[in-house]
Amino acid sequence: MSNEFSLTLEKREDVGKGASRRLRRETQQVPVIIYGGQKAPAQASIPQKDIAKALENEAFYSHILTLELDGQQEQVILKDLQRHPAKGFIMHADFLRVSANQKITTHVPLHFINEDKSVGVKAGGVVAHSAVEVEVRCLPANLPEFIEVDMTAVDVGQSVHLSDLKLPEGVELVELSHGADHDNTVAVVQATRASADEGSADEETSAE
Repeated sequence: MSNEFSLTLEKREDVGKGASRRLRRETQQVPVIIYGGQKAPAQASIPQKDIAKALENEAFYSHILTLELDGQQEQVILKDLQRHPAKGFIMHADFLRVSANQKITTHVPLHFINEDKSVGVKAGGVVAHSAVEVEVRCLPANLPEFIEVDMTAVDVGQSVHLSDLKLPEGVELVELSHGADHDNTVAVVQATRASADEGSADEETSAE
């Protein structure tokens, strides 16, 4: 996967809750930490507007990112993000360093496609999502931006499980590594009351 996101950070020496509050309030900067790999954690900051703009793109959450700090570039993934519970602005971000030959574990969004063409939807059912993302393990080069869930052949009452997902080469689902009893549902086509009533009417007609 190619790098499409590059952010420039500023090193910060003043750390702690009080320092972070001043940073956000006085300079409109977001405190961040970069950790992992063979290097010590690095404390830095990024303009609120820069990270907010980057986060508008869904791919930012599951992409290999390039951070530039003190003239040095590092490859990372976004590992944690804290927002203000009421106002929604970004309060803190954690980035995890990645290595080309070391597998990473992160969450990837699910994209549900062909819901309007689903056999079950055409029969009057509705699609209900049980998950919007999955945890994957893979090398950085194999990290997908998203995983598609094709709903075309799913009928009323049928479910799509983790084991049904088509994964890119080199990508595994963390949940399935725990055993078959972790093959969770990601989507189901449920019968609506109208479709259920039609089914009952058809059964009564057949019985007559």
